[in-house]
Formats: sequence, C-alpha cells, structure tokens
Amino acid sequence: MSGKRRRSFKCAVHHLDREVSSENDFHIILKEPPIFDRMVQIIADEFLTEERDRKYYADHYTCCPPPLFILFITLVELGFFTYYTVATGEMNAAGPVPIDSVFIYRPDKRLEVWRFFFYMVLHAGWLHLLFNLLVQLLVGLPLEMVHGSLRIGTVYMAGVLAGSLGTSVFDADVYLVGASGGVYALLAAHLANVLLNYNNMEFGIVRLIGIFVVASADVGFAVYDRYAAETAAPPVSYVAHLTGALAGLTIGLLVLKNFEQRLHEQLIWWVALGVYAACTIFAVLFNLFSPAFPPP
Repeated sequence: MSGKRRRSFKCAVHHLDREVSSENDFHIILKEPPIFDRMVQIIADEFLTEERDRKYYADHYTCCPPPLFILFITLVELGFFTYYTVATGEMNAAGPVPIDSVFIYRPDKRLEVWRFFFYMVLHAGWLHLLFNLLVQLLVGLPLEMVHGSLRIGTVYMAGVLAGSLGTSVFDADVYLVGASGGVYALLAAHLANVLLNYNNMEFGIVRLIGIFVVASADVGFAVYDRYAAETAAPPVSYVAHLTGALAGLTIGLLVLKNFEQRLHEQLIWWVALGVYAACTIFAVLFNLFSPAFPPP
C-alpha cells in the first residue's frame, strides 16, 4: 500500500471523529503524559547521566517498591515534634529543646547508645524542623527513587551517626537534636552524585552552587546560634552538620550507583571507605576511653 493510500485511509477513519476533514489537515493528536510519568522523567533527566539509562528508567519505573524510607522518617520526625509541642504547650521558631527526653543526645548520657541515633527525631523549633523536612523531601526522595531505599537509608543513618560521634569529639559539652546529620548527608550524597557523573549532567555547576549556598546559610545560622546568640537553653551543636556532610560524601561515593565508573573512581571508592572507617573508629574509641562529662 502506498504512502498516499495509507494517508487517505487514516483520513477516512478519523473523519468519523471529526478530527480531520481532508488529507491536508491530517494531524497526529498527542496526549499529555500523566503527572507521575512527567515527574519520573524529570528525575531521570536530573539524576541519570546516560540517555539510555534515562529512557530505561522512565519507561520501567513503577514505584514498586515505593520510596518509603524518606517518607517514613519524615512522618516520624513530624510526629515527635507534634507530641512534644502538645506536651509542653509551646512552639516557636527556635525551641523549646526537649532536654529531658530519653532520645536527646547528652554528653553525660553517652553510655546510652541509642541516643547517638534517636536524637534525630527531636528538633529545636519549627524552623529547624521545616528546613530538615524540606531538604529530605526535595533531595532525599528523588535520590531514593533512583538509588533505592537501602542505599539512601544507609547514607542517611551514616550521617546521623557521624553527627553525634563528631559532636562528642569536637563539641563535647553540648546537647544534640535534629536530623541535620542525616539531611546534610543527603545533600553531600547529591553532591557526590554530581561529582561522579559531572561530565554527563546538565547544569552541574548550578547544582553545586545551589547546594553550597543553602548549606552555608544553614551552617552559618547554626554557628551564630551556638556562639553569638544569647539564650538560657543548653547549647546545641552545629558540628553535626559538618560531620554529617562528610559522612554523606564518603558513603555516597561508596553506595550510590555510579552509572559510568572509571579506574580513578575505583581509587576514590577505596579512599572514601578508608576515610569513613578511620573517622568512625577513632570517634568510637574516643567515647569508650574518655571520661564521662558532667551535665552542661
């Protein structure tokens, strides 16, 4: 059948639907893809480097298994904040800090090992909580959709642990609340993703600048709140931001999928493993052998 006969046949078929009236105005009607498909395509374009990987991901991603880790952690942190807000009857941008909670990290309670992890469910005010939840959802959720819950959960919890261990070593007389260690691990993991695949990613420099601007502003506020702000509450550490970011950068290089690995990146993998392992072992030994601190 010739091209003209095929075109005439299509015109005759579609004429019944009043979509065309002649061969000259025959056209193809494209349907707008669903919102979910568009979201998946955006994530593929942003986080994958090879066009074939992007197409495969966009065509085959079904949200099964769903990215539940970030959503679960977000709901838990929001739930704890709501509970303590109702229990104290007070809520403001910078407090109150639930210093008597069994979850808060305290230098005089270092033998209670769970505090090195569970301090992440507490926050010092709604502003602290809002920043952490926004970063978790805007950065962590797409990363989880691409790399999987296990990998992103590993990065997040490594940042949480690094935050408390780093604080116990470098800012040993403070309390610690918030998920900033895990959040900065996610930011640094995204940075690791950009560094691993920089040559193949669009607007790589823009992403780097954006991450540094957001992180610098938050860390700057935390440093000011630690040393310059006058408050009667116990001091809250900012070191968790920095050590969490270091953990995210190193663990991100270890566990995130590198879609185009080269020989020099294998060397970086071993360096990252050595840095994280050495820092973690040192911090654990420091806590085991250093004397207990009195309450601040």
